Amino acid sequence: MVEKIITLEDVSLVDFLGVHNSNIREVAAAFPESKILSRGNEIRIQGTASEIVKITDLLDSLLSHYQKYGRITNDHVVRYLNGYLSTTGQTQKPENDEDVIIYGNKGVVVKAKTENQKKLVEAAAKYDLVFAVGPAGTGKTYTAVALAVRALKNKEVKKIIITRPAVEAGENLGFLPGDLKEKIDPYLRPIYDALDDMIAPEKLKFFVENRIVEIAPLAYMRGRTLNNAFILLDEAQNTTPMQMKMFLTRMGPNSKAIITGDKSQVDLPKNQKSGLIDSLTILKGIKGISFVELDGSDVVRHRLVKDILAAYETSEK
Repeated sequence: MVEKIITLEDVSLVDFLGVHNSNIREVAAAFPESKILSRGNEIRIQGTASEIVKITDLLDSLLSHYQKYGRITNDHVVRYLNGYLSTTGQTQKPENDEDVIIYGNKGVVVKAKTENQKKLVEAAAKYDLVFAVGPAGTGKTYTAVALAVRALKNKEVKKIIITRPAVEAGENLGFLPGDLKEKIDPYLRPIYDALDDMIAPEKLKFFVENRIVEIAPLAYMRGRTLNNAFILLDEAQNTTPMQMKMFLTRMGPNSKAIITGDKSQVDLPKNQKSGLIDSLTILKGIKGISFVELDGSDVVRHRLVKDILAAYETSEK
């Protein structure tokens, strides 16, 4: 008998091992001549050398799947096992929905739901700087956050930086209670809501405390060079041209940036140009930058939102 110990690092044990270690018990049942035990973050395997190689190979494949999609279900385990136990001996990876970006927290599946959201996903894979412009409810921010989380999970970047201009939409920050953080947090709440869907609470807390995930007002970006990062500028229609230029020149080596905004919801003073609208003209034609337009057909909120947007567009015309 040979023994091998596999130590699980940077893994949510429940998401990988299953509730009450159900995933590992499934693997153990498929290899009755070996002994597979899970204690804490260690998996102990006892058996013949050839069986241990098979089990280790299987667990490596499951770990790769977990790192990519964020969880392992009993279905995934069965499909991988079927591949290993087939007569061909070839691994048959489970079929995955091509549109899935990540498997999020508590079973949330984050995927591109519309054609333009798919274009955004494709553009982010191909270009380092992407503009995603469209009306409210088209999923541009949510999709961009999911792409950032996937890049972090896949170790393509070392950190996520998400920023918004703190511009009042009819309110005045000075009259809100609390310190600066408490005044700013409501403006960043949609970002926190998206992250809550995609990262387990304890892990998100760790990421935020260790500045692996940073959420901050746009003014805090001045003077920084952002390396090995996935950077998201949200509500970009409320930047000034100077703020937009400042943000665009923060990109460092091995960084990606997605800029999202809605040209119809500019909250700047009437005599102030929007940095987003300005940049769409200035940067047009530069190789390496992608522009993705979303519209009413991409709205993924309540069915009434499409009709509301259409009514406002008709009224404005």
